[in-house]
Amino acid sequence: MARVRGNFSEQERGEALQAADAQMWAEGVDFCADIVNDSSSFLVKENSKICYHSFAEVFGLKQSNLERCQEIVNQHHNTTLTPHSTYSVQQSDFEAVCRSNPPLLSIHFKESLGEEQLYQNSGALADWYRTVGFECDFLNFNSPAERIVGSIPKNQSVMFVHNSYLTERDIELIMNHFTAPVYWVLCPRSNRYISGSITDAAQLLIKHGLNILIGTDSLASNSSLSIIEELKCFKDIPLHTLLNWATNNGYKALGCKPRGWINILGADLEKMQITENTVVKRVL
Repeated sequence: MARVRGNFSEQERGEALQAADAQMWAEGVDFCADIVNDSSSFLVKENSKICYHSFAEVFGLKQSNLERCQEIVNQHHNTTLTPHSTYSVQQSDFEAVCRSNPPLLSIHFKESLGEEQLYQNSGALADWYRTVGFECDFLNFNSPAERIVGSIPKNQSVMFVHNSYLTERDIELIMNHFTAPVYWVLCPRSNRYISGSITDAAQLLIKHGLNILIGTDSLASNSSLSIIEELKCFKDIPLHTLLNWATNNGYKALGCKPRGWINILGADLEKMQITENTVVKRVL
């Protein structure tokens, strides 16, 4: 939510965030996990009917923003630290955040092919890092998944976000490591914007019976923050399964209890599938 694509004035950015918050509430969103890089979204959150948990996102290969993120955590309620990803944080900061015993981490994971290739010093991301003079001190882990299991305590709960290029090996390494709940967040429209396609991570996660959540990423990579529009990207998956991803699994991840009702209109109730005409409206 907190990031908006394009060059906007502070007023225009605030208006975009207010509109997104209002849309989410109207479509039945009660709780939202949101990534923040600054304090600009908190005024909207303080006046919202939605309960937010904000993740202050630590990153920096040349200069870390950890100190600034800690200030954000200290200033705002329901805000905790998290590393941005396995490719944008040096190891000392990554471990410091992951071992600080937060209730939940939210980590961007396998959102591009370049993320995996970076660990072999190849690919577009590695080429760009060399061009701008970035050096990584974590490539000894050989892969993003190996860095995860080598850096995060097994009793730490984590949400892995995007998962566009998730593999069987990633799942094996991660699920054999963690004893705490692990959640896999799919953001299909954002994934399409970032990588140009939507891969079949959903079927892979279903095959292994894992906890799937639905996300939108942010207005920096999406045209709206509508969960129902994300669900329309999974037309072949039964409606009850999609609703579980969008509701119950999210409640479990955030440690919350349901507090509202929604009305689903335009679904194919014979086939129990979502359609392009499906809309969601808050009842309570």
